Amino acid sequence: MRVVTTAQPRQAVDLDVQPSPLALLLLGREADPRSERGVECPGDLPSPSDPDLVERARAAKEKLGDKVFVLGHHYQRDEVIQFADVTGDSFKLARDAANKPEAEYIVFCGVHFMAESADILTSDDQKVVLPDLAAGCSMADMATAEQVAECWDVLTEAGVAESVVPVSYMNSSADIKAFTGKHGGTICTSSNAKRALDWAYEQGEKVLFLPDQHLGRNTAVRDMGMSLDDCVLYNPHKPNGGLTVEELRNAKMILWRGHCSVHGRFSLESVEDVRARIPGVRVLVHPECKHEVVAAADEVGSTEYIIKALEAAPAGTKWAIGTELNLVRRLANAHPDKEVVFLDKTVCFCSTMNRIDLPHLVWTLESLAAGTLVNRIEVDRETESFAKLALERMLALP
Repeated sequence: MRVVTTAQPRQAVDLDVQPSPLALLLLGREADPRSERGVECPGDLPSPSDPDLVERARAAKEKLGDKVFVLGHHYQRDEVIQFADVTGDSFKLARDAANKPEAEYIVFCGVHFMAESADILTSDDQKVVLPDLAAGCSMADMATAEQVAECWDVLTEAGVAESVVPVSYMNSSADIKAFTGKHGGTICTSSNAKRALDWAYEQGEKVLFLPDQHLGRNTAVRDMGMSLDDCVLYNPHKPNGGLTVEELRNAKMILWRGHCSVHGRFSLESVEDVRARIPGVRVLVHPECKHEVVAAADEVGSTEYIIKALEAAPAGTKWAIGTELNLVRRLANAHPDKEVVFLDKTVCFCSTMNRIDLPHLVWTLESLAAGTLVNRIEVDRETESFAKLALERMLALP
């Protein structure tokens, strides 16, 4: 098992994080086959100790040439990011893939729902590949098609379904995106959630927000002036979502009980602790964090917002960032003139995102270079049609 260590420069050491035993499991070197989609490659996976991995990846990528386009999500490891043709958040990368029609293979170094989105937006001639099928998303998995269909039945029986517009976060499965499109809703990202909700309330009186409760709550309360009482939490594991008919009828926002396992771990204590340790620090967090964390922060924004905020910040400023550790560490190294620390003292990697490591990328590129298509992510036509409809509604937002 490989222990992750921080780089030696001051700004990297200042992240002040220590890997816990659980975090080491989540780094991608171990797996629980009972809970993962797939952890074995149908071939020989290179050893992580192979000193030629970087050269092998470079050679395979050069052999493929314009036939391959490698996408790297911001939360990926540095060892993988170095081979990305473009980097960004999930939606930006999916659109980048769609704008590269000459690429036969789209290698998505991200997680499952991201690869699905890329397949939805790219042409039928393009093949989307996920280097490790175990790279899923715990948040996306918190809302299944069956659960959401049952929820709609509950809303129908309560007599409110006709006034409900579903809004689903980009971090959702193709099935959930399709449900959203089929029921007149739209998709949103963390940067356009308010615009999506403004649009939804022009269509109906209530919103069913899937699957991240925190982004929905923070947008409604912080950005739209609603109260916490306007929001109710639908728990798919309880009869009728754990809500009464009266609660459903009175609610403006019906939040799905889902969350990001990374952003959900930041706490108010984390904010208070970093302010005590670093006088003058500015706390910048992602809107997937809990409401009390967002309320206590100085700034709140999407991944792209966080990156741009650090780029624009004056030299000498101090920042505590509440988002995935790979990105925070990369930002710290990119801005040696600023003090950049991780908001929490313990490791907070995106566990399944980290399953895509250099051995998996090498195996993928070498397989494609040898003419073998591996780990293709393909969304069926009907699901793709309705999911694309929901995505197109988002693209048409003012």
